[in-house]
Amino acid sequence: DVQLQASGGGLVQAGGSLRLSCAASGFAFDEYAIGWFRQAPGKEREGVSCISSSGGSTLYADSVKGRSTISRDNAKNTVYLQMNSLKPEDKAVYYCAAGPSFGWDNEYDYWGQGTLVTVSS
Repeated sequence: DVQLQASGGGLVQAGGSLRLSCAASGFAFDEYAIGWFRQAPGKEREGVSCISSSGGSTLYADSVKGRSTISRDNAKNTVYLQMNSLKPEDKAVYYCAAGPSFGWDNEYDYWGQGTLVTVSS
């Protein structure tokens, strides 16, 4: 079965850091781009960051650029999102997704269950 398991969320004070992980199984992980998306209460889902299948290309939303780093370890079938200098507005459920093409406007075939990030002011 295809699985994407997002983890690493939690409660952190503003200015703190979290590292989110997305562990995948059941598909050819190294052939897929991985995207991180988030959805805050009452808001639409938005793209946060994505990384190409090889890890050679990355993309960040303006809202997290300079504060976040996405990386992947294809040997471990895992993608990481390091988030620093967290702000209250970063509070959301974060999802990872896998798709055959790099970018946010593409179809993502597989989605994880989400991990909650809460930032206290």
